[in-house]
This record gives sequence, structure tokens and C-alpha cells, in this order.
Amino acid sequence: MKITKKNKIISGFSLALVILIGLGCVVKSERSPVLTLKDAFAGKFHIGAAMGSHHINERDKSAIDVLGTHFNSIVAENVMKSGMIQVREGEFNFSEADKFIEFGKKHDFHIVGHTLIWHSQAPRWFFTDKDGNDVSPEVLAQRMKDHIHTVVGRYKGQVKGWDVVNEAILDDGSWRESKFYKILGEDFIKLAFQFAHEADPEAELYYNDFSMANSGKRDGVVRMVKNLQAQGIKIDGIGMQGHIGLEYPTIQEFEKSILAFSELGVNVMITELDLTVLPSPRRDMGADVATNVEYQQSLNPYPEGLPEDVQKKFDERYMAFFKLFLDHHDKISRVTLWGVNDGDSWKNGWPVRGRTDYPLLFNRDNTPKSVVNEIIQLAAKYE
Repeated sequence: MKITKKNKIISGFSLALVILIGLGCVVKSERSPVLTLKDAFAGKFHIGAAMGSHHINERDKSAIDVLGTHFNSIVAENVMKSGMIQVREGEFNFSEADKFIEFGKKHDFHIVGHTLIWHSQAPRWFFTDKDGNDVSPEVLAQRMKDHIHTVVGRYKGQVKGWDVVNEAILDDGSWRESKFYKILGEDFIKLAFQFAHEADPEAELYYNDFSMANSGKRDGVVRMVKNLQAQGIKIDGIGMQGHIGLEYPTIQEFEKSILAFSELGVNVMITELDLTVLPSPRRDMGADVATNVEYQQSLNPYPEGLPEDVQKKFDERYMAFFKLFLDHHDKISRVTLWGVNDGDSWKNGWPVRGRTDYPLLFNRDNTPKSVVNEIIQLAAKYE
């Protein structure tokens, strides 16, 4: 072929194009891989962690680094519960809660408030008069209103969403006969959501409970939410506490609940996620903090670390659940771990005190477990 000036220009352009494409491939192949959980789940759902008092006061700097690197949502494990904030009627102590909120604002976290109405850590005075007798429905309703208006009002516009009511339905779908229920009946749920909405009309409002994969509880929560919706009560989300084990619940039943709750037109959140590897004294214990069992050495089989076969089961179980969450990321707005590292976890002391458990994604020294990278790689497949 005769080489002309035009041919030279075309050949030069083609060569340049090939070089540019090649460089593009090099740049793409050398692009930094996603190394953090929050980047892996960007555009899918928030990834969160519960903060204890030692985190809020920044006593564990390494854990705070992990929190900032891998998470973009925070919830207070204990310091915003009524028993901590209002020990005596009208005497509010916001010192720790204020620090939690300021930490979240300073580091631009999605902030969740936990929890406004919960039978387990409510102060005793909430339900009784000066003689120790149960108060009237009117008095309890007013105390609920005062508490919710004060707490939610203080953090108006700063907290993205509130766990308004915690653990009001039993595993069979019936109502838990707490003091709130005994004095006010089912209306205590409606009142709690009404008061929270009044205090901050822009905040999202959630119902939160454990054992949500149980068919009985699933049906009971669906009935309760439909009843609230029929009355025009604002409820934005349902929190499925993820206190799971190596063998329970089944992925299939957990998925059924995600689907059932999302069909109500509310967000689904996976809250309080942790995976115990330790034997349970009873299979029906759920996460009821009122239940404790005396220490037995047989119930604490891994004080020095996990055997390889157990670690493998742990990794596979976490991967299976995160695959489920990613499969339904259009329905799930947040996944929150109940702590930062294994040493933080309440599972070391419940339902048997003195045990060593390994339920979270980061080791006691705040190093990531190998499954963290596997989860990140899994999330990349959903882009």
C-alpha cells in the first residue's frame, strides 16, 4: 500500500488511540479497590455500629478509628434509654447522650436514637405513685409524653430516626404484658408514636424487636403496624434485631419477614446484628435481657479463640446473611452491628455471664476478621 500523508495521520491517530485505551486499562486495573464497609455498601444501605460509653468518651481510640473508617451510622447502645436519662421524674441527665450526638454531628454520621419506650430499662417510678401503686392510664400517658417530648425535642433535627417502641410483641404474636400494656393497653404504642411525631415531625419513627424471623412474631408485628397505619399514625420503619446464631434463624424465615415488613410500605432495618458462636442454654431465649443462666464451663468452649472449623462456619453464616441483605438492598435502609469489636459485645455476658464470644466483624484488638474483606468483595458484585 502506498503510504500517504493521510495514511500516516490515520496510523498515528490509531496508535495514539491504542495507547490511550491501554493506559485506560492500566489506570482501571490499578484503581484502588474498595477497602471499607461503608464504601462497599454506598448506594445500597447505611452500615452502622452501636456505641457504648467507652466509645462515646473516646477511651478506645483504635475502635473509634474503625468506626470512622468502616461505618457511617451510629446508635447509642444504652445512654439514651429512659432509665439512663431520667432516673427520677423530671430530673434529666443528658451528659452522655449529648456527647453521643456531638460525636455523630462532628463526624457526619447518620444518627439513630435508641430507645424511647422500652419496658426493660424504664425507671420504676414511670409506672407507680408515691405509695407504690400503679398509676392511672392518664398519668402514665402524661409521663410518656413529657419524656418523649423532652428527649426528642432536645435533639430535633439532629437525630435521623428513633426506635420509638422496643420489644412489645411476643414470639407468638401476642402483646407483651409490660407495665405499659397493662396500664394503657395497645394504645401505648399509638401514643408513643404520636408524641414522637409531635416532638420532631421530620424524624423517622421505627418499631424495633428481636426474633423477628419467627412466624408468630412476624404476623403480630404486621397486625400491629397495619393497625397504626389504619389510624393514621406515622411509622417509617421496622427494625429486625439481628441477634443470630450459627444455626438459627433460617435464612428463609428471615427473608420472609423482610418481605412481609417491606410490603407494609415501610423501610426495613437490620438492627443489633451479632452472631454468637456459643451454645445456647435454651433455643427459645430470643434476646430477652431479663433471662440469665448460671455459668457452666461447658457453655464457654472457646475462651482462647475459635477453632478453624467454627471460624469457617462463622464466616459462611455472615456471608449468607449479607448476601440476603444485598439481595434486598432496595428494601433495607440500614444494617447496624451491635458494637464495634468482640470485646464490646453484650453477648460476652448474656445469657451466661463470664463467657468469651466472638460475635462481631472486628477482633478484640480492632483488627478486621477475614470475612470483612469477603463481605466487601461480595458487595462489589451488586454494583
